[in-house]
Amino acid sequence: MKTRTRKSKYPHARARILSWIGNTTAMLCLMVVLGCKKSDQPSATQNKIPIIIGHQADLSGGISSWGYWLDKAAKAAVDEVNAAGGIDGRPVKLVVEDTETKPETGTRKLRKLIQEHRADFVLGSVHSGVMMASLPIAEESQTLYFPVAMAAEATAEKGNRFVFRINSHVREQVQASADWVVNDPAGPKAKKWSIFVSDYAWGWSHEEWFTKGVSQAGGQVLASVRIPQNTKDFVPYLAKVPKETEAVYFIFFGADSLGFIQQLHESGYKGNKFTAVCTLEAIDIAKLGAAAEGAWVLEYLPRQVDQKNLPAQLAQTFEHQYHRDFRKAIRADESGHEIGSPDRVIACSHCWATYELVHLIKEAVEKSGWKTKADNAKLIKQLEGMTMKLSSTYPQGDKFIRPEDHQGFHQHWMSRVENGILSVKFHIPTEGVTYPAPVDFRKN
Repeated sequence: MKTRTRKSKYPHARARILSWIGNTTAMLCLMVVLGCKKSDQPSATQNKIPIIIGHQADLSGGISSWGYWLDKAAKAAVDEVNAAGGIDGRPVKLVVEDTETKPETGTRKLRKLIQEHRADFVLGSVHSGVMMASLPIAEESQTLYFPVAMAAEATAEKGNRFVFRINSHVREQVQASADWVVNDPAGPKAKKWSIFVSDYAWGWSHEEWFTKGVSQAGGQVLASVRIPQNTKDFVPYLAKVPKETEAVYFIFFGADSLGFIQQLHESGYKGNKFTAVCTLEAIDIAKLGAAAEGAWVLEYLPRQVDQKNLPAQLAQTFEHQYHRDFRKAIRADESGHEIGSPDRVIACSHCWATYELVHLIKEAVEKSGWKTKADNAKLIKQLEGMTMKLSSTYPQGDKFIRPEDHQGFHQHWMSRVENGILSVKFHIPTEGVTYPAPVDFRKN
């Protein structure tokens, strides 16, 4: 028996219905797709070519406690810049390479940042050995290099027109302190000094400039001793302290700082002690106890915000809201410890530099009209002589870049270790740290 197929009385209506269902389904699918795409719409900067900032960071090795904070501050600044629309409408990409606190590794990583990562600009090392070895590479590659290390020669006879430094360095630090520690009754007022420094570029620079500073102030350096990095036994070197010594000037970092300070105390030395904050940077001073107590320390941004009994005018020089907001951005509390990791101490006198440098690059690029490295010449001219005012982007305070040598100048503070904390004693204005320009890179 044959099965008979029943024909529809309305074949055309059936076709129209099926067509309508198909079209509706397609439309719904398209709406879903479009809806998804709409929610994933790129930001105004997302499809633009990024500006690449390299960071030659010291994330491992002897100075890693500093590198950690400089890297953290740079990342915080890049996040802020991108959240505000980037640089000239372009996103910023931060690329980080670890120097391992070694000059040979640091220079190799700088070339990698420039050649492989195509960095437009590089934030440089805080280690002077790495910095000094990197200066010729910046010139050779015509890449603007912004180091944080402090050997004076980087913005003098060893520098070049592609190098800019906004933070304090050795010669500024001596300019700020030498006459005071030799002659002022409120300080050590010591005429006879012994100097102990770490045996590499940074220590040599301190040795040279502090010796000059003491001599010009009417004092005398009785002994000057270079000590190899990673020394464990400082006793043979401490034996070289002449009995007539009235004060000791010492410059180290990391484990070397701890070893020297402790063994100096154990040797029975009772005289005055003075150092730049670098020696105590990222170190919990309270744990040093009597070994550090009474030492005078030159700071570039006070570690301790929650200080007691400060005159109002002095307190206002660093307790401003911009400074507090900067600490929030890098997650550090008012006593100088990391929020969430209280055993980690901030590198407060240094890490502001990478934070401000990111914002400085943004400001200079946008003012100069820089688009690519082909525009470096006009960007350099823009940076030469730039001034920065205390603000959310420059929380350390007012400063300027001298056009001749590309060195930045800013305020400092003199502090003393009292009851295990760095107590600020007075403020040193910018004019108190300046000196005649030793070179003029504009002639290059």
